[in-house]
Amino acid sequence: MQSAITNTPTRYGWAMILLHWLIGIIFIGQFALGFMMVRIASQRTAFELIQLHKSLGFLLLGLIILRIAWRLGNAAPALPRSVGTLERRTAPLAHFALYAFQLALPLSGWALVSVSTLEIPSLPFNLFVMPNLPLAESDAAESFWAAAHWYLAYAGIALVALHIAAALRHHFQLRDTVLTRMITPSSDRDLE
Repeated sequence: MQSAITNTPTRYGWAMILLHWLIGIIFIGQFALGFMMVRIASQRTAFELIQLHKSLGFLLLGLIILRIAWRLGNAAPALPRSVGTLERRTAPLAHFALYAFQLALPLSGWALVSVSTLEIPSLPFNLFVMPNLPLAESDAAESFWAAAHWYLAYAGIALVALHIAAALRHHFQLRDTVLTRMITPSSDRDLE
């Protein structure tokens, strides 16, 4: 039995599973890195961590765009019958909110470095200089985008925590397949 790349009516395929976990790990790692980088005493280390944070942010933005495109072309598996009406209605809204925050957070970071009067270039993984967004530089704009990025980060991590709690509830309390189908990919047999 060969695993499928695309989703089936009951399970996610390898592509969605890999994107889900990779984005999740980077997203949580970015929160930890962002928290750490502003508390480091060494300016050199802080600069290197900030460049890593920006690099991972650009990678995250690309992966999220890829995931949204993949999701638009591959229907999500249906929820198990055990899932109630209220949860069936709120699950799409929760996923939409996760996608929105995962897009808004790296975009707000990109806006922040674009308006910064320090004019420090973004060097994703030291491969190239990422151009800034066409936004005017100013201290006021930098303050706005720094606050937006900070609030989006905390709201995003709260959404992720809620998402994890819901997945664990499905697995341990409801004992349905909501979590396992994001771990074990679909197979050719699921297509029959």
